[in-house]
This record gives sequence, structure tokens and C-alpha cells, in this order.
Amino acid sequence: MMRRLVFVACLLSLSVLAIAQSPFDGTWKMDPSTIQYPKKPDVYLLQNGMYDCKTCVPPIHVKADGTDQKLSGDPYADTLSVKVIDDRNIETTAKKDGKVVGTTKRSVSSDGNTLTVDWAYSGNPSGGTQTGNYTNKRVDKGPAGAHLISGSWRTEKEQDSEAVLTWTNKTNGNELTMTSPTGQSYTAKLDGTEAPMKGDPGVTTVQVKQLGKDTLEQINLRDGKVIGIGKMIVSADGKTAKLVYEDKLQETTTKAEATKQ
Repeated sequence: MMRRLVFVACLLSLSVLAIAQSPFDGTWKMDPSTIQYPKKPDVYLLQNGMYDCKTCVPPIHVKADGTDQKLSGDPYADTLSVKVIDDRNIETTAKKDGKVVGTTKRSVSSDGNTLTVDWAYSGNPSGGTQTGNYTNKRVDKGPAGAHLISGSWRTEKEQDSEAVLTWTNKTNGNELTMTSPTGQSYTAKLDGTEAPMKGDPGVTTVQVKQLGKDTLEQINLRDGKVIGIGKMIVSADGKTAKLVYEDKLQETTTKAEATKQ
């Protein structure tokens, strides 16, 4: 769930890149129906009382007994509890500094081929609790005897709270300021100078560069390490933007479109 929020935040921040007197100033909204998801699947294993997310970064390996288990290296949470409801359903609760920041419910369909994930996240600086859901199709089964959540899954579609998808930007000379309803913001020069990201523990700084009249690049960093590189290509009429994000941690590429409101 947190990784998905990171993905949404990265796409939103990419789409607010602009130049002075740019038609991109204003409020924008990403359309989740346009997202082209990575081919690389997510891989889970729930067996013998242990829960693994093998494709998470960092990987997750915790007891599935409903108690808080320590996480290491996750900027959004420091503990995770995994509760098995039955052979098709599990619930997880993420906390940071003892406070609940996120919950998810994962449900496998009766035929075992669809995984529905309902999530809620309350760790943003503002905007209250955000919610959403996404649907995965099975790519491979888990090992014999494992919980039905086990195996490889590829995301096909999702729906998110409007605040997660909406943001506002404003240019002033050679600087751009981005703000979002959920509390993320930055002011960055458009020459690639590193600038701090506020309100997102997973992205500490950004670098913004213009590659052409209609293409800009944003590099996302966490504590000095590049974690993602994105490009945005603006339409000739200024009403839409194509977004491409390369997640360097997941080694995946995601595409989407945004529309000016």
C-alpha cells in the first residue's frame, strides 16, 4: 500500500514541472484509468505463520500472527502486523512511532485468480485519511499448502481518493512551487538544482531539468540516492500531459496521463 502511494506521489510531482509563464500552472488531476502498469508482478508468500513481500523494497519478512513486527528501511512505517482472516483474506496494519498510518485488506476471489486490495492511509501531513483500492490478476500460484494470497500478481486497475490524484503548481521566474491537498510540497529551480521535498519521508529531495520545449525530467532522491526518474511530455494544447516514471528501486516503469482542471 505504501509503495503505491509513493508511485502516485511521484507521478503527481512529475506532472507539475513547468517553465515560467507555463500553461501548466493551476490545478491538475491524474486519471487512474490511464495508468499503464509495470509488467513485473508483485510476489507474496504466506506460509507456516510467516508473511513475505518478496518484491517490496526493502523486502518484508514478518510473523503473520496479528502482532506488530519491526520493519527496517521503510520511510513510511516502522512496524507491520499481518492478521489472517481466513483462507482468502488477510489484513495488515502499518504503524510509525506507535501510531497507525495505514491499513490494507487483501481478498482473493473464489476462483483464486483475482486479488482485490482496499487500503487506507493517514500518514500524510494534511488532508485526513485517504483511501483507495486496486485489482490484481494472478500471474503464478504460490507453493502447495500456502495461503491463497501467495503467488505473483499484476495490477490491472485502481481507484484512489481525489486528494491523492489532485495537485496545484505555480511558477515564478525560474522556480516552480508544487503543493498537494495531502501536504506534499516543494519549490525547485528549473536548472536541476537539488531542492527539498516537504511532507514525503520517501522522497527527501528533487532535481528538475527541462529537456526540450515540451519535455521535462524530474529526479527523485532519498538521502542523496536516486530512487526514481520521470519525464513529462506536455500536449500542444496544454490540456493534458503524458507521464513516465522509472522506479529505480522496483526496476519498473509506469505511465499515466493527467488533465488540467
